[in-house]
Amino acid sequence: MSGVAQGGWLVIAGLGPGDWRLVTPEVEEALAEATDIIGYIPYVARVPDRAGLVKHASDNRVEIDRARHALELAAKGRRVVVVSSGDPGVFAMASAVFEALEAGPEAWRALDLRVLPGITAMLAASARAGAPLGHDFCAINLSDNLKPWALIEKRLRLAVEGDFAMAFYNPRSKSRPEGFARTLELLNETCGDRRPVIFARAVSTPDEELRVVPLPECTPEMADMRTVVIVGSSRTRIIARDEAGARSPIVYTPRSVPV
Repeated sequence: MSGVAQGGWLVIAGLGPGDWRLVTPEVEEALAEATDIIGYIPYVARVPDRAGLVKHASDNRVEIDRARHALELAAKGRRVVVVSSGDPGVFAMASAVFEALEAGPEAWRALDLRVLPGITAMLAASARAGAPLGHDFCAINLSDNLKPWALIEKRLRLAVEGDFAMAFYNPRSKSRPEGFARTLELLNETCGDRRPVIFARAVSTPDEELRVVPLPECTPEMADMRTVVIVGSSRTRIIARDEAGARSPIVYTPRSVPV
């Protein structure tokens, strides 16, 4: 491969958490100009069909193959959008594309390549609940598909020691239900309090569910792969409201820490 065809480009775009109103105008523009859409099956399905658009949907565990395919198409002059839910740089396709780019032909580095941000699930969930990520926080992917469980446990313990609020992605799947149970055991052991935990499922979709549960009362079954779990810090607060009047409590973390 000696070069890349003229006119091709590759965009890695975030489709947001679900509601099309949360897709940025910048991403909509790229989708409208694309000749090819590449991504995980349900994310590709979210993009409307139109004349001249080719969709390449694939399974969830072939990210590097998907990235190489996108780069190959762009090098041939196609206008390619790789779609992720949420933001493509948060546990999603942007890193996979760059990994394939670094390992691939030198010519790929001359491609017109852009990353377009999206609203990631933890931010959508945080906004629904109030402002639980209003002070220092971290995001941890609880899947051990690409990293050992020992590293996840180490990061959880250090996050608790640092008193961060925490957002958990991929908390509990059918193939590895034990991971989130172990996470809750560790949190109860290390936190030792009743800090609020937010279970935000399918935020911004018709299946949205949001509930706030004290840490000792959390159970593994409260989460699945469509759930983002946000664990407050020791300073996270709850403002109670009239739940009977459909006013759910507000969860927030103060911006300041007393000296």
